[in-house]
Amino acid sequence: MQDNKNHMSISIDHDTGEIDVIEKGTANTLSTSSDPKGLAAEFGEVKDLKQGLYQRHVQMIALAGTLGTGLFLSSGESIANGGPLGALLGYTIIGTAAISVVFAGAEMSALIPLNGGIIRFTEHFVDPALSFAIGWNEVYAHIVSVPSELSALAVLVKFWTDINSAVWITVFGLAMLATTLVFIRVYGELEYGFSMLKIALVLGVDLMSLVITCGGGPNHDAIGFKYWKNPGPFVQYLSIGGSLGQFLGFWKVLDNSLYAYSGIENISLTAGETRFPRSSIPIAAKRVFWKILLFYVITIFFVGLIVPSNNPNLLLGTGNASESPFVIAAKGAGIPAIPSIVNAVVLTSALSAGNSSLLWGSRILYAMAVEGSAPRLFTRVNRFGIPYLSVLFYGAFMALGYMSLSSTAETVFSWLKTLVSISTLVNWMVITVTYLRFYYGCRRQRIDRQRLPWTAPLQPYMSWWSISLFVILLLTGGFSTFIHGHWKTQTFVSTYINIPIFFMLYFGYKFIRGSQIRTLSEIPIEHFLVIAEQEERETEKASTRWRWLTFLWE
Repeated sequence: MQDNKNHMSISIDHDTGEIDVIEKGTANTLSTSSDPKGLAAEFGEVKDLKQGLYQRHVQMIALAGTLGTGLFLSSGESIANGGPLGALLGYTIIGTAAISVVFAGAEMSALIPLNGGIIRFTEHFVDPALSFAIGWNEVYAHIVSVPSELSALAVLVKFWTDINSAVWITVFGLAMLATTLVFIRVYGELEYGFSMLKIALVLGVDLMSLVITCGGGPNHDAIGFKYWKNPGPFVQYLSIGGSLGQFLGFWKVLDNSLYAYSGIENISLTAGETRFPRSSIPIAAKRVFWKILLFYVITIFFVGLIVPSNNPNLLLGTGNASESPFVIAAKGAGIPAIPSIVNAVVLTSALSAGNSSLLWGSRILYAMAVEGSAPRLFTRVNRFGIPYLSVLFYGAFMALGYMSLSSTAETVFSWLKTLVSISTLVNWMVITVTYLRFYYGCRRQRIDRQRLPWTAPLQPYMSWWSISLFVILLLTGGFSTFIHGHWKTQTFVSTYINIPIFFMLYFGYKFIRGSQIRTLSEIPIEHFLVIAEQEERETEKASTRWRWLTFLWE
């Protein structure tokens, strides 16, 4: 952080748990206030943000926040491309890498609990130019994802009614803005409710899949592992014969599953608005393991049991419940009520995803403005403690959702989906690289990692595994377009355009600002450790009621 930047003093009231933020002068200094407990600490913020997210909100967002169309609808595409075993392997492999990213981000967030997540970590641990590049990479990703979710909402509603989609895009867009411009707790409560619905749907469709597989459906047809034998565990991708075609189908699933997992790393983006973030965020991160196992891996396993990979309905591209593998299986088993139930919960999932993208994107823009990488006006907050100009900035791009009214909507938003997947991959790479710098910075400065508020397990091995996989996926993401007879310019552009843009942002900043990569010995780890050690560690008490139901998120 540059010496001319402002920062704030954060004082903690241990009776109420509230945090007061007071604007101060120079950065990178540590001081104590008149607080008798000496708990004031200097941080790089300039505005008062309300800590309205409680532990149950953070845990539930971590557990079910990213469950949406990627799992409920697009999982069928993974089965069609890779077969039941290829899809299961793909979701499992990407899941292990996603866990590594979440753990790495949580360890750094526990030490530096500020809004913006990776934007702040790269500023302190790597290079301000990297913070600038990844920040704008995330900004444009959320600019794309918000209208994309609005379009998905309009398509989902058309499952029941023929009212013009423009009406629904407008209604849902205004609803998103309204909920994001008020207290952060409103968002937390909405996400809590939406997440409960999504968890109920996942458990319900998994149970339904098990019943159908065992022959408990109305048609009493016991499927078992029938579809693993015929058409088989793998698919000959693009009709390429032999083991090569099967491998390419599996590799395509890795790309599909990136979209399903996108956003899973964002639990730390609102750390500055979370109560007791040094304990709440690590607890949420540890729950992600169970989320991936129960809600992704087991669910994709059931999908492979109940629907054959050669079912043409898996690639309908309708965007509503009719392409969901669960709906396809329910219809085949003679269960008529499932389509509307799935469509209704997927609709709430899309609304949840849109809300989250709007909130996360605005906090990224806010963090960039604080660090001097975006106009300072985006640091302004309203009476509810919300950076409202950052929210309205994304609101202006909601109009892109009206593109779904055109005849080329399906093509346009397939590009947008690819852009979101690739930007997610780049974000994961930067988080992992930043964490490795932080890890080896601790080693160079001979800092005992046990002093950290929380340490991630199996590090740095998990991070090295993840970054290796991410580099390969980034370079091979558009492999299908290089196969003879399958060239698609739009696929090539949407897959690889992110790479030159990212490097232009990075080197452009370095050229204009002259920033330098921080050496391992000068990374300010000790500075933030002293701040953390000054605070008395407190955690939010978990409720003892309904423990049999809430053990996953409390």
